[in-house]
Amino acid sequence: MSANEYIQRLFGAEDEVLQAVRQSIIDREMPTISVSPEVGTYLTMLVKMSGAQSVLEIGALGGYSGICLARGMSEDGKLTSLELEVEYAQLAHQNLIGAGFGGRVIYRVGEALVSLQQLEAEGEKFDLFFIDADKGNYVNYFEWALKLANPGALILADNVLWGGRVYDQENQEESTQMLRAFNEKIASDDRVESMLLPIGDGLSVSRVK
Repeated sequence: MSANEYIQRLFGAEDEVLQAVRQSIIDREMPTISVSPEVGTYLTMLVKMSGAQSVLEIGALGGYSGICLARGMSEDGKLTSLELEVEYAQLAHQNLIGAGFGGRVIYRVGEALVSLQQLEAEGEKFDLFFIDADKGNYVNYFEWALKLANPGALILADNVLWGGRVYDQENQEESTQMLRAFNEKIASDDRVESMLLPIGDGLSVSRVK
């Protein structure tokens, strides 16, 4: 048994709601790339511990991470979710409605970088960010998160270990190099305090100073 398998066995239990979300994604033949169960558990914990009331998610897919984030918020909390694909956003919204969070989430469909510009123009600010979208734009999403962050906000990013490829120096695929650059950036950027956690496929946590 690997360390990941051990952690998932102890801390990655899925209830019927989250199991149904995974199945809805499979049924529609969408990519089965939702966050791992233990990462979902940790997302809920981080929202609760930070007291985040305004959360921005970049990458909705079928709503799995959205539910985990919403579960950590109080009844006054708001989740804004950016999603490129209309079909994904529709399924995510359907699943959040089914989980009882339909009234707390707003979806913006289209290129995330465009939506982020619009949010800045509207004066929006957020307490917590979760990045789980196209890997080539992780650094760009991070910079936008800094622009839209309230003091002390958390910026989270999934898949930062990339199946171990980021620390395999023989792997020079573009996506791998992009994620290496992101990891190196958050490790050295003096605007944040950061750590990379080896749960799921790697989760980074940065706190805005």
